[in-house]
Amino acid sequence: MRHAGRHTPSPAALHAGFLQLLPRVEMHARVAFRHVRCPHRRNDAVAEVVALAWKWYVRLVRRGKDPASFVTALATFAARAVRSGRRLCGREPAREALSALSQARHGYVVASLPGASTLIGSVFDEALRDNRRTPVDEQAAFRLDFPAWLCSLGRRDRRLAEAMALGHRTGELARRFRVSPARVSQLRREFHDGWVWFCGGP
Repeated sequence: MRHAGRHTPSPAALHAGFLQLLPRVEMHARVAFRHVRCPHRRNDAVAEVVALAWKWYVRLVRRGKDPASFVTALATFAARAVRSGRRLCGREPAREALSALSQARHGYVVASLPGASTLIGSVFDEALRDNRRTPVDEQAAFRLDFPAWLCSLGRRDRRLAEAMALGHRTGELARRFRVSPARVSQLRREFHDGWVWFCGGP
C-alpha cells in the first residue's frame, strides 16, 4: 500500500537519476576488482556491482532517500556484496568447484590442462595416452612436431615455452625468467605464430 504524501518517481526519472551516479559506481567497481586478472571475470564483476547498485538505488529512492548523497557508500556495499558471492539474480554457489567465491575461500585455482607434452614429459602424459577424442594420427604428429619445434628455439625461449605450456601465469613467468610481463605476452604471441607456421599454417 502506498503511503500518503510519498512521491514515487517514474521509471524515466529513476533511470536519469542513476545515470548521474553511474560513472562513480563504475569507477569504484573497477578499482575494487582491479586484482582480477581475467578481463571477462573482471567486467562481469563490475556489471554485477552496477546491477546491484541500480536495484538498491530504486529501493532507496522509493523509500524517500537520496542515494546521490552517499553514492560512495552505495558502491562500496555493492562491491563487497559481489565479492562475497552476491549477484543480482541469486547468489554464486560457494560449493561449486568453478565458483570464484569457492576458489577464494579455499585457496585453489582452476586452470585448463596444458595441450602439449614437453621434451621431458609432463604430469599429464599418462592421461594423454588414453585420449580417445583426438585421432591417433593427429596425436602421433603432435608428439613428433612439438618437440621438434621446441628444438628450433633458443635455450631460454624453449624453457619459457615449456613453462607456458604447463599453464604458468604471465606474472610468474616474468619473475622466473627475469623479463617484463609485456615481453612474456609478446613472446606468447610469437610462440603461437611460430608454431602455426611450423605446422604449415598461413
